[in-house]
Amino acid sequence: MSVTSQSESGSKPQRLTSGPGTLLVWLYGVMVVGAVSRSAVQISTEFGHAPLAYSLSALAGIVYGFITYSLVRGGEKARRAALVCCAAELVGVLTVGTWTLADPSAFPDATVWSDYGMGYLFIPVLLPVTAMFWLNKARRTAAQGLPAGP
Repeated sequence: MSVTSQSESGSKPQRLTSGPGTLLVWLYGVMVVGAVSRSAVQISTEFGHAPLAYSLSALAGIVYGFITYSLVRGGEKARRAALVCCAAELVGVLTVGTWTLADPSAFPDATVWSDYGMGYLFIPVLLPVTAMFWLNKARRTAAQGLPAGP
């Protein structure tokens, strides 16, 4: 049986927001608000102080927003898009986290992903790993023809 963007009845895309997916949507939503509002204030008031850090925080907010949208949208295409974006997010967190430790002078102010997300209780490094696990589980569940959650 192939995995498609529609359920077996063909009426609705597979939901990605059931069970743990609901928590992922909520956490990504909180991260969208945190990253976008933080970067908007910093870019509008003190961009010259740390343009790289503030731009990376804005980028993080955009990535979080896209993942949130993809999870809510549901379906196989959205699941794949979210999976790719979560992988890119993880690469970003690991790259920026390592960069902030290796060359702190490049970041006069913190980003969402600084020190692997330490300022956000390491949620930025844990969230994409958890999301990728859930998205792969949702794919396997859909392939077996089972509902994605309880």
